[in-house]
Amino acid sequence: MKLTIVGCTGSFPGPGSPASCYLLTADSGGKRWKIVLDLGSGALGALQRYTDLEDIDGVFLSHLHPDHCMDLCGLHVAVHWKPGGWDRGRIPVWGPAATADRLATAYGLPLDPGMHEDFDFASWTAREPVKLGPFTITPFAVNHPIEEAYALRVECRQELEDGTVKESVLSYSGDTDSCPELVEAARDTDFFLCEAAFEEGRDDDIKDVHLTGKRAGEAAVEAGARRLLLTHIPVWTDTTKVLHEARDVFGEGVAVAVAGVHYQL
Repeated sequence: MKLTIVGCTGSFPGPGSPASCYLLTADSGGKRWKIVLDLGSGALGALQRYTDLEDIDGVFLSHLHPDHCMDLCGLHVAVHWKPGGWDRGRIPVWGPAATADRLATAYGLPLDPGMHEDFDFASWTAREPVKLGPFTITPFAVNHPIEEAYALRVECRQELEDGTVKESVLSYSGDTDSCPELVEAARDTDFFLCEAAFEEGRDDDIKDVHLTGKRAGEAAVEAGARRLLLTHIPVWTDTTKVLHEARDVFGEGVAVAVAGVHYQL
């Protein structure tokens, strides 16, 4: 399974990166599968550097704040208005229950049909796995101020050419403050992609919104995660500071997400 950091700036796009968007790719059954975790503000343009939009097999949204979902509006345009027609049918989209109506409203469409002609919408149920190709995605309800917010645990099972099976696990925090469900989502994960939007000392009075580097590191340690990659760092947060906060807790196996970087799991 390959992870591509399409966008990793927190809250709104920054000068060097779009908002949250992560592309996962895995070969299985003679096909290259591609899924997208979040499609935040500014991400659709950058995503096209790494894949043809018609090759997207599914989109999985952690929650409905614009920096995690709003470029689905642009993908709607690409599907609906492509000259000659869209060749792949509706794109499956998993997200909170309000996803279809929220995006139709954002684009100024009537709720019926909204974007249903272009996307096959399905709603998360906490802890209920969804399977797509080699991927199994399980949502865990987490601690963020919106109706539904989820961390996503992605398990990938690939049958290799030599007949062996490779299994890998990536956990993505979405947006959250500390909570038991985040630790469960990241339990024994190979790769923990975790937000660290806040700084210790600066944001101590803001509860139940975001993690600091320290709290991300604590969650990773409690979960037994093998690697920790900090993401969703806004332009006003000191990347070096949150990295040091996490390393003080987790150790050296920590890095900061950078748009355009690929990781092989």
